[in-house]
Amino acid sequence: MIKPLALVFYERLMPGSQLVNRLQDLNYRVLTQNQVARMTATAERESPLLLLIDLKTSGDVCSAIAALRANPATAHLPVIAFAPDSAPKLLAPAKAAGANIAVNETAILNHLAHLIDQALHLE
Repeated sequence: MIKPLALVFYERLMPGSQLVNRLQDLNYRVLTQNQVARMTATAERESPLLLLIDLKTSGDVCSAIAALRANPATAHLPVIAFAPDSAPKLLAPAKAAGANIAVNETAILNHLAHLIDQALHLE
């Protein structure tokens, strides 16, 4: 049986590596990327089941999420965006750009399976 693929975009080692480990524990194959400018191209090429995106990066994450939504080949992909607990102001713009779910790091690390289920059932 082939494991579903999750793309994880992050620059910060923590919580990025923790998230990768938790996804693998949930039987996902994980592909990581640290260049937000390549998000749409990578998602189009790899055809993941979902994307998890760290909002605290050096790139324009919200524009990348909007580009993902504007591309017919990737518009359907569920996006879970997450931000540091200390930066809740990053969550609303991510939702406005097209993220299905936007949560803080504590929530994504503690409730990952539930958030994935919720993201996959949206529409």
